[in-house]
Amino acid sequence: MSKKYPDNIVYNYETKKFDANTKAYPTTVGGSKFEPIKVDKSDSHKANKYFESKLTELRDEYKKLVEEYNWTSLVYEAEYSFQPIHGEHYHLYENKDKKLFLSLIAPTEWKQPYIGTFKLLNNGKWEKIIE
Repeated sequence: MSKKYPDNIVYNYETKKFDANTKAYPTTVGGSKFEPIKVDKSDSHKANKYFESKLTELRDEYKKLVEEYNWTSLVYEAEYSFQPIHGEHYHLYENKDKKLFLSLIAPTEWKQPYIGTFKLLNNGKWEKIIE
């Protein structure tokens, strides 16, 4: 006959061990409160706000990415007869034939239809310089 332990002692008679520390629920009178989680339906408003802000953030990031892609494509399609150096500023113009060309000459130094100033980054992307 096995020894009988009081009800407040957690003893597993099958494994013959005290196993209160392995239980997924409180086993003592002073343990934390154990009850089901109540779901507050008003939290759906918070969740919607979160998803809306994330969607707006992603939409803005996508627009920025598309704009960067378009500027980079425009510069690479332009004509230039020199090897651009990373980090230097270059100016994009349109000639009389409506073709784009990249130049070292600043827009203040001559009268050509000016498109924008760009800088070549290390990753091969052209960044538009806001002046």
